[in-house]
Amino acid sequence: MKYFVRWTRKEYSLPVRLLATACAGLLFAFLIPLTLIKFLPRVDTALGIPPLTFGYVNLLIGGICMLIGLVFGFWSIGDQLFDARGTPIPVLATQKLLVRGPFKYCRNPMSFGTFMAYFGLSICVGSVSSFVGVAVFAVLLMLYIKKFEERELEARFGEEYKEYKTKTPFIIPRIF
Repeated sequence: MKYFVRWTRKEYSLPVRLLATACAGLLFAFLIPLTLIKFLPRVDTALGIPPLTFGYVNLLIGGICMLIGLVFGFWSIGDQLFDARGTPIPVLATQKLLVRGPFKYCRNPMSFGTFMAYFGLSICVGSVSSFVGVAVFAVLLMLYIKKFEERELEARFGEEYKEYKTKTPFIIPRIF
């Protein structure tokens, strides 16, 4: 862990951070949504699972979830890039602990936003397999965050992170 912590102390220029974030964004903004829209609904068809379509209700509920997700996701990425001089990518880590903006509502607003956007997309598509795929992705990502990322943040930011962790919810934002 100490080698990783030392590695994360390196600060990268804004162009490098933007390029790295854009490359990672291809996966999260293109490949995963494509899988949810095109490939996983085919799994439903192959398994004989009927689509869960309720017309405009799917679009309304899914659209609201996607909007909430995109706001939290892009807001937290912007704060990581510009306020904390890092990226969402662990090897180009933030240089300071973020506790303002979306991070005052939960410790992982980008993950929350990602889950909400993907669940919303799955609802719009009406695919059970897409919804299950997002749920599996969410569980795996939360396990990774709990097992690795939180330890790394404690090693890098010490008591400041521990105090933040006790006061701020893990993934579901505290609005009130």
